[in-house]
Amino acid sequence: MKSTNRRQFIRKLGISTAVASTVGSSFAAGKSTISYLKRGKVTNTSEVLNLALIGAGGMGGEDTNTALRHEGIKLVAVCDLYKGRLGQAKQKWGQDLFTTDDYKEILKRKDIDAVIIATPDHWHKQISIDALNAGKHVYCEKPMVHSVDEGLELIQAWRKSGKVYQVGSQGLSSLGNEKAKALLAGGAIGDLNYAEGFWARHSPTGAWQYHIPEDASEKTVNWKKYISNTTKRPFDAMRFFRWRNYTDYGTGMSGDLFVHLFSSLHFVTDSLGPNQVSAMGGLRYWKDGREVPDVLLGIFQYPQSDAHPGFNLSLRCNFVDGTSGSTYLKLVGSEGSMDIKWREVVLHRNKSISSDDPFAKAKAAESETGYADRKQMLPPEEIVYKAETDYKGAHYDHFGNFFRAIRTGGKVVEDPEFGFRAAAPALLCNDSYRQNSFINWDPQNMKVVK
Repeated sequence: MKSTNRRQFIRKLGISTAVASTVGSSFAAGKSTISYLKRGKVTNTSEVLNLALIGAGGMGGEDTNTALRHEGIKLVAVCDLYKGRLGQAKQKWGQDLFTTDDYKEILKRKDIDAVIIATPDHWHKQISIDALNAGKHVYCEKPMVHSVDEGLELIQAWRKSGKVYQVGSQGLSSLGNEKAKALLAGGAIGDLNYAEGFWARHSPTGAWQYHIPEDASEKTVNWKKYISNTTKRPFDAMRFFRWRNYTDYGTGMSGDLFVHLFSSLHFVTDSLGPNQVSAMGGLRYWKDGREVPDVLLGIFQYPQSDAHPGFNLSLRCNFVDGTSGSTYLKLVGSEGSMDIKWREVVLHRNKSISSDDPFAKAKAAESETGYADRKQMLPPEEIVYKAETDYKGAHYDHFGNFFRAIRTGGKVVEDPEFGFRAAAPALLCNDSYRQNSFINWDPQNMKVVK
């Protein structure tokens, strides 16, 4: 339904008679209406899945805490290259945990069904492949690879393994994204022509100035293992604990945050990705020795496909943003727009009416083309969709989808193919920024076009 009036739109979305009445009167007055989103109940299970964590830093800890909120999940092992985190893991999750600084010791264990990989980005690909080859299901933090040339090798290993592999862009599984997807498919904003996303921060932690433990040294950190697949350097606590700031280990603002926006956009639109990538930015404030910018802008061209018309995308990431904490994805169409967050969607549908301005009519009569209808500055028709207050969140839902696929032999949306199609344009932003050039990308075959 590419073109729709208010009544058709409401009926298409299956809104109840009572709500439709409210929506109709609000639209007529140009006001806002709030509709609440809810998540259906998940069937309980008595089957226990044994889980291991590889990479017990901040995100790994959050992933594990979220996973353990689900029924039938048991954490049995933790791996990290810093001894302090292994001790903390026992304190948080139990003294009976098996702990090690060698992930291969985790993969040898027959009692482990699935692993969470939350290491720095430069280890994602190899640990993922080794885990799949060892018969483990994998939940890997985004981006699933450190560079574009690693993607197809990981996809091949996943296809061969027959295991469930989910990339951890958790917002993809949110109520907000699901509602936005239904609204777009229902013609709520007409034909998509433009999208934009923004991620803002303004704090030391938000800008990756993570805490460095006082005992950080080669005695407490397995530095040789950490750098064994990249440039050899003397021990540097900054490069270990603040790894996102360095290109040997992290993927910059685009790999950390743009990839979330790509994941949500591709889910909502059913897109395979852009065919042209460009980026520019700079280091404006956090001049602490980092090798990546703290302000980054990306511009992308999405070609017409069976799923959507051609459209353009702009993304911004700013770690020096005085508004602090602003994050959103906006889709703009021929009849309206949507502001999409994980717990909320705000739908705007603009109205146009004929002008009754005598002067405008007189001037139009003087022209060869005659008088045309003129749009006025009117308030938009607006519906706000909010998650119910007891909603457990996108992170919880994402793990729920992962565990459900394992137990039922099903599939997840954010498998390695989807994950790579979201990661690749984000990683290519880094290449475009460094090379000061446009980069052509084949989203269907997932390769750079020379």
